[in-house]
Amino acid sequence: MNLFESETSLNILPKDGEVFYIENALTYNDAAKLFDTLLHQIQWKHDEVVLFGKHIITKRKTSWYGDKEYIYKYSGITRKANIWTKELLDLKNILEQITGDTYNSCLLNLYHDGGEGMSWHADNEDTLVPLSSIASLSLGATRKFGFKHIHTKETIYIPLEPGSILNMKGQTQNYWLHCLPKSTKVNKPRINLTFRKMID
Repeated sequence: MNLFESETSLNILPKDGEVFYIENALTYNDAAKLFDTLLHQIQWKHDEVVLFGKHIITKRKTSWYGDKEYIYKYSGITRKANIWTKELLDLKNILEQITGDTYNSCLLNLYHDGGEGMSWHADNEDTLVPLSSIASLSLGATRKFGFKHIHTKETIYIPLEPGSILNMKGQTQNYWLHCLPKSTKVNKPRINLTFRKMID
């Protein structure tokens, strides 16, 4: 698999972190083919979270893969990783070449339409290697993605196009929250792959 075209990009954050956006890392056709492959081959399941003491089954679906059966805890839920598929392992190796970072796991999200999203949060769980890169590959529908500084409340929004890579590095998770806002204008599904480095 050699789908990606590496491009340089500028940091989109003004301070306290590094976020690099690579547009058109995949061609439109390659992104569409990869979306279809992952939609049908990944072991998708509804995510389950605990919010304000209530157990909630989300509309979106997720899946978790890695070098081994890593345990990932977030929002009161514990997940165990599946072992890489060949397609995901190929993607991991390519993203490592593009970003210059290494990853040992990937959390995938399937949003069926704009009615599904993610509220403000940071990926700062203690099971992740501190200050490690999180590289996000977007497929399917274009969705708006936001950052908000935890102290100044400054916000930045960018559209995540299919075939694009968003790489969050350095102090980003310590100073910035991020979200995927819901939108009534989006009626198509989106798959998001976030490659991460778990503490081994």
